[in-house]
Amino acid sequence: MKSGKPVPSISIGTVFLRAPLVIASGTWPHQQEFWKGAVTEGIGAICTKALTLHPRSGNPGIRLWETPCGLLNSIGLQNPGIASFLEEDLPGICAGDVKVIANVAMETELETVQVLETLAEKDRGLAAVELNISCPNVDRGGMAWGSEPLQAARAVKAARAAWGGPLWVKLTPHCTDIASVAKASEEAGADALVVANTWLGMAIDTNTESPVFSRIVAGLSGPAVFPLSLRLVWEASSAVKIPVVGCGGVSSSEDAVAMMFAGASAVEIGTAHFADLACPGRVTKGILDHLSAKGYASPMELVGRGKRSGAG
Repeated sequence: MKSGKPVPSISIGTVFLRAPLVIASGTWPHQQEFWKGAVTEGIGAICTKALTLHPRSGNPGIRLWETPCGLLNSIGLQNPGIASFLEEDLPGICAGDVKVIANVAMETELETVQVLETLAEKDRGLAAVELNISCPNVDRGGMAWGSEPLQAARAVKAARAAWGGPLWVKLTPHCTDIASVAKASEEAGADALVVANTWLGMAIDTNTESPVFSRIVAGLSGPAVFPLSLRLVWEASSAVKIPVVGCGGVSSSEDAVAMMFAGASAVEIGTAHFADLACPGRVTKGILDHLSAKGYASPMELVGRGKRSGAG
């Protein structure tokens, strides 16, 4: 432990961030004013909405449904497509105060490669690509790319060949062995892992006596999933040598610190700032307060500390 005022900056491989908090994909507007100034206090990077080769209108019907301690969403990867993003959104958000991480939805292998090659050609300062392998693999009938090691490795290898910059891979919680998928992704060329995406759930409207969502199931996020996500971070980070970014249910500085103790080098936050836009700044301040109280100089000193008792 060291004395002196701690600094919040961290590094995820070669990606330097001014704070250990990253805004999760799909939860932050692409309007330029949200990427600079006071609204970005405590934020090290922001992930874009999921990007696909062609425009997607998203899922019909109800898209958001509150649950106790959580939120179900069925957005359906709505986005204007990569060409429109590069022309309309990227110049403005890259001129902001925080690092930009492009979230790319893994659809077919060919389409994903085309998106990544286009990003590489038109890159205006992206910090990294976050490859979302939680999406349905239409090449295999809807199975998520990240649900088992061989498919995860195939996806990451294709992305690695098309994108030469830092490659973060966002895993799905719906796999039987997160450690094996994490290891396969690392061996295929991932520079960091994001653990993990939303959990599948559903809701039924007792007034209409039918499922709320047109697709029946939806992604559950929010505080309810935090203990589940924490376990996944522990298991994944124990299996790999590359950095892990914890994601899922974080809503307080205590949650963020616990994620780092479990092996995360940084933390993504999403649902929590829907209710409080100042949440990221509050969480980062709480992390710094913890560092000061314990005499640590950097959040990096917290990474994996929970495993040093011999339990890991």
